Amino acid sequence: RRIGGYRVDEALLERLSGLLPFQLTGAQERTMREIVADLAEPSPMNRLLLGDVGSGKAAVAALTMLAAIENGLQAALMAPTEILAAQHARNLQQLLLPYGQRVDLLTASLPAAQAANTRDRIAGGQAKMIVGTHSLLGEKVSFAKLGLGVIDEQHRFGVVQRADLVA
Repeated sequence: RRIGGYRVDEALLERLSGLLPFQLTGAQERTMREIVADLAEPSPMNRLLLGDVGSGKAAVAALTMLAAIENGLQAALMAPTEILAAQHARNLQQLLLPYGQRVDLLTASLPAAQAANTRDRIAGGQAKMIVGTHSLLGEKVSFAKLGLGVIDEQHRFGVVQRADLVA
């Protein structure tokens, strides 16, 4: 279905869910379908996903990020610390290994040449799934076609930082 946003059909949802090493719960499945419906709308989605640690928020975010990539867009996940960003990148890479999707990491502690290479990949559109810290908001970072921004622990970022990612 394509209204003004993403095209996500039942076959894509099943294929993406099949990447997970577990079955989505009813709540996760319902949340995923609500998000997909929002993404198909012409207006931007703004959603807060609440849940206990281990409740599957990251799995829902990963599948949503893949839906963005399937629609020819980039997806970024911004975490408040480098440790958490690296953990998200590792977990996403492990999950997406069978899918053949590379996960790019951008943090302040990357060596200058590696950070420049990652920024070039982001600007050129080769980096489809990007995980980082507030470094994603740097003036040197230019997304080719950012379609989804996920902010982990959004309460740890300021209003201006969140608005910068949306912009």
